[in-house]
Amino acid sequence: MFDIYQIEAQLSSKEHWEERVKAIERLLPGHGIWWLTFFGGVLAAWSILFAMQLPVDVPPAANDFGVAYLISLCTQTAADAGFLSAVLMWALMSLAMMAPTAFPAFRTYSDLSHTEAASGPSLGVLVLGYLVVWLGFSVPTAFLQVQFAGLGLLDHDGRSMSGMLNAALLVLAGLYQFSSLKNACLSACQNPMTFFFNHWQPGLQGALKLGLRLGAVCLGCCWALMLLAFVAGTMNLAFMGIAMVLMTLEKLPQIGNRISAPLGVFLLISGTVVCVLTFTEL
Repeated sequence: MFDIYQIEAQLSSKEHWEERVKAIERLLPGHGIWWLTFFGGVLAAWSILFAMQLPVDVPPAANDFGVAYLISLCTQTAADAGFLSAVLMWALMSLAMMAPTAFPAFRTYSDLSHTEAASGPSLGVLVLGYLVVWLGFSVPTAFLQVQFAGLGLLDHDGRSMSGMLNAALLVLAGLYQFSSLKNACLSACQNPMTFFFNHWQPGLQGALKLGLRLGAVCLGCCWALMLLAFVAGTMNLAFMGIAMVLMTLEKLPQIGNRISAPLGVFLLISGTVVCVLTFTEL
């Protein structure tokens, strides 16, 4: 009897899994399993970032299996985190924040599969190449975090306590909104079909190169805004959510062209105000 119930449970679980995949297929035709993996990864990143905000009691027995060490990587504050922990924090932030902003480009690439130009595995390789670039970005930003913390410039949430540093980051991000490099990268992000046509390469190797190029373009578009995490707090989930929404909207042609310049003006004004207030307090 136990075996029969076990088999029925397995069949039921399999049916539920197939129903989820079919639901994804209806919403996003083509490569349902790849989309399920993509959104599952993004959700997992947000879940881990949320869990990192909570205090964790480590059982004594966890030390025997090295679990305590792994947990410690995720529970250190931004001010006392080592380089490895900081890289982990920024890598999770990049996955949670930046992967969704590139969804229109990923969807465009997926649509090319209907013309047999791209396959399911190539879509996965494209996303992997994109994330590799942002993982690389996590290394220098983690280095900056460790250096700022060593100078006593960060609080426990990774928020800069230096008014001049905050003003400099805000002004930098504001000025970059009007730069030619920002406009070129933003244009490529807003027109993914043109981007893929101009740089198309077939096969898995071509998909990897496209993913790396797409990641580089996205990095060129958003790196300055990402650095504002030091102003709001590198562990600030509210900032992560707002920044993700803004960067996603900025990459939509009809909306992005209307908010990019006003966002730059807002950042410049904010940086100026912070600078004036800092000098006033001196």
